[in-house]
Amino acid sequence: MSAVSVLGLIDNLIPLIAAEASLWQFHAVRSLMGIPFITLLVLARGRSLIPLRPVMLLIRSILLAAAILLYFGALALIPVAEAGAGLFSAPIFVLLLSAIFFGVRIGIWRITAVLTGFIGVLLVLRPDVTDLQLAAVLPMLAAIFYGAGQLITRHHCANEDTFLVLLGFYIALGVVGLIGTVILTLWPAPTDLQEAIPFFTRGWRPITGSFLLWTAVQSFGSLIAVAGLIRGYQIADPTYLGVFEYSFLLFAGIWGWIFWRHVPDMLAVIGMATIVLSGVVIILRSRTAQST
Repeated sequence: MSAVSVLGLIDNLIPLIAAEASLWQFHAVRSLMGIPFITLLVLARGRSLIPLRPVMLLIRSILLAAAILLYFGALALIPVAEAGAGLFSAPIFVLLLSAIFFGVRIGIWRITAVLTGFIGVLLVLRPDVTDLQLAAVLPMLAAIFYGAGQLITRHHCANEDTFLVLLGFYIALGVVGLIGTVILTLWPAPTDLQEAIPFFTRGWRPITGSFLLWTAVQSFGSLIAVAGLIRGYQIADPTYLGVFEYSFLLFAGIWGWIFWRHVPDMLAVIGMATIVLSGVVIILRSRTAQST
């Protein structure tokens, strides 16, 4: 819970960063700050920098990098708690993808939880089917990629060193961020797109002291939070901890109110509660299914 409280704090810094730079530039610079530190952590623990299953780690890193890029893109458009609610629908997609690709059998409890959770997502994001907005689409796409990446982690990267997995993720984010920055700098997006979604469509912008400051805070805050989550999962039951990760929505909402005076309306609150309930049911029923 301490770790996700930090995540709730640093994710609320994204609007400050979005005012100074592009999404792609942010992730390129953020990775440059984080990669040397994570590399030293791996080497200091006497671990190899060569993964056991490089192809699967690469796929996992790309999927999660895509998820985080979409999630951070959404943060520039909607409050953190609402974007986080979309991302935390990932257990729904993990369950569906497990059934499709790994033959996992799901009973009536989990099917009901999936449907209930999806209703919760719709209540929070409220997509207009006649005019589907990017702000509604991005968090759900992020959840799909995040869920797929977590399945790869569970089934193909379980024996990799934790910090090496984290390093692969940061490298993938940095490479994608660099590629996006170069492309959008050399071939700028149309003016109307830049005006509508500037954080997503800008190329390189002059680096300011404010950008470096908030990016450094976000980068190292993220490392501290991820390290806390990793340590938690090393010493406690993952199914137990998965339930408490949903406290992110509470902390993101508190920090969002403190910084930006964002107050979710009643429908959004009901939707978040529904997502949390469905996620907890999926986690607990999955645990029961594994034990039997």
